[in-house]
Amino acid sequence: MLAGCAIGPDYVRPGIDTPAVFKEAGDWKSASPQMPASDDWWKAFGDPVLDALQARVEISNQNLRAAEARYRQAQALADGARASWFPTINATAGATRSATAAATATAGSAPPKNSFNLGATASWEADVWGRIARNVESADARLEASEADLAAARLSAQAALAQSYFQLRAADRQKQFLDAAVVAYARSLQLTQNRYAAGVAGKADVAQAESQLRSARAAALDASLSRSQYEHAIAVLVGQAPAGFAIEIVDASLPVAQVPVVLPSTLLERRPDIAAAERRVAAANSAIGAAQAARFPVLGLSASAGFRRSDLADLLTVPSRYWSLGPSLAAAIFDAGAKKAVVGQAAASWEESVATYRQTVLVAFQEVEDNLAAARLLEEAATEQAAAVAAAAEAETIATNQYRAGTVSYLNVVTAQATHLAARRTANDLAARRLVAAVLLAKNAGGGVGP
Repeated sequence: MLAGCAIGPDYVRPGIDTPAVFKEAGDWKSASPQMPASDDWWKAFGDPVLDALQARVEISNQNLRAAEARYRQAQALADGARASWFPTINATAGATRSATAAATATAGSAPPKNSFNLGATASWEADVWGRIARNVESADARLEASEADLAAARLSAQAALAQSYFQLRAADRQKQFLDAAVVAYARSLQLTQNRYAAGVAGKADVAQAESQLRSARAAALDASLSRSQYEHAIAVLVGQAPAGFAIEIVDASLPVAQVPVVLPSTLLERRPDIAAAERRVAAANSAIGAAQAARFPVLGLSASAGFRRSDLADLLTVPSRYWSLGPSLAAAIFDAGAKKAVVGQAAASWEESVATYRQTVLVAFQEVEDNLAAARLLEEAATEQAAAVAAAAEAETIATNQYRAGTVSYLNVVTAQATHLAARRTANDLAARRLVAAVLLAKNAGGGVGP
């Protein structure tokens, strides 16, 4: 009943200009099968190794553990705020021995006196102006924001793991391409050396073949470095030291990127960072009411009861009893504007939280637009690149046969081989970028998305 008299503005969610559709979606149709409408969004990629790693993130990731601890802190603060609804009861017990100089001077050697007491005190604040109610509202909203922060930290860790994992697999594919190229270039070098020995090829052909072979070996070592770094990043994400962690190399192509269908309304409902920002607006709104209520008198009720006696043997007797009960009203007469300043601070904090909420929504829309564009355009680029790989492979075969027949120089072979390898590496890079865009789009949409 008293909470109904709470001072301060009632919470209204800040308005957001939500577009009906995303600009970059166009006539984009998501791939089949659709990404499942569940929190295990990464399972759409169909990779059991990734599934196992994601399970370890939930248990061992240290950032997640820190976020979970912050959530428990917010839960304790909310419980503490709610405890203000109830009386506070304290027990007291004491024993003193005392004498006064005045008594000693008038009565000679007056003996010291003993005093024993045992009692209890209770106090309770009537929430007439709703200060406690607003504090409870604010604490509950901050608890919900902390819960959303935990979900955001979990989603961020899952997305980071998926990105690092797919980039590691892309590095594996690059290494396979380069290892195959090293074998092919070694054969080309041997062929060129044999032709040079037979006097049908020049020294320059041998030098070009050797240079191409060594460049491929260097690129293979660089791919190995990239893979090691991605593996180390994954180890940290699953809460393990890199020295004791390894992912087996798999000779398989990258999975097909699954792009979810995202609607602006769904985005606002599912993204945990948006939910956290909105809950902080609610908390700041309640804090204004609590600050305003603190300017009014505080009505309290206090009571005490117990026993007080000079002889310990007679402490728990009827004549030793005492009690008191009464209300109190306390108000600040002059505080030089301190409470008014607190209200102003709370209002400014609310305005800041509203701006932060709206900016979070705008950034969310931008991230989705970015990755929708990436998913759509990278798919088109991958189609073109696949044709480029096929054409480069044919050109390499033709150039090699022509060189064997002696109709072209070895420079033609080198150029064709380099073009084919570059085309394959670009195609692999596009596949990895499409996967990363799909992962980021799933993260941007709040994780568990569907058609």
